[in-house]
Amino acid sequence: MKIYLVQHGDSLDKDIDPERPLSDQGQKDIQLLSNFLSLLKIEVSCVYHSGKLRAQQTAESLSGHIFSKNGVESRAGLEPLDDVIPLAKEINQLKQNMMFVGHLPFMNKLVSQLVVEEEHRILVSFKPGSLVCLDKADGIDWCIAWMICPELLRE
Repeated sequence: MKIYLVQHGDSLDKDIDPERPLSDQGQKDIQLLSNFLSLLKIEVSCVYHSGKLRAQQTAESLSGHIFSKNGVESRAGLEPLDDVIPLAKEINQLKQNMMFVGHLPFMNKLVSQLVVEEEHRILVSFKPGSLVCLDKADGIDWCIAWMICPELLRE
């Protein structure tokens, strides 16, 4: 089973637009990530996002390039400062691949909680538009299978 954890793409500053949509660079980076994911033929049960515009835009773009049985949904528990324990417990009970699009520091803490059960140990360096794939290949423990960030996809 695989879990795909994504930090939303680069967004506009709050002073420019309080809604903080994806910036032009953020849109380009998420398109590059979407194109990359389409090559992998990823299938998930659902793509969840925090409900913030930048996360929603990221989730919708990605979902157009992977197979998501239940589409894209907003859900609670993915805000930047939310407690990671409830979602980590939920993920540990899952039987299907899922994708979650959220924010820092939440996504860093979630990876750490799932992999080493210590949310304050930073295991990966998320950048806007990055994706971490966690795998539960042995059916028991999560491991970091791979990570991709926009810098690796740009020409």
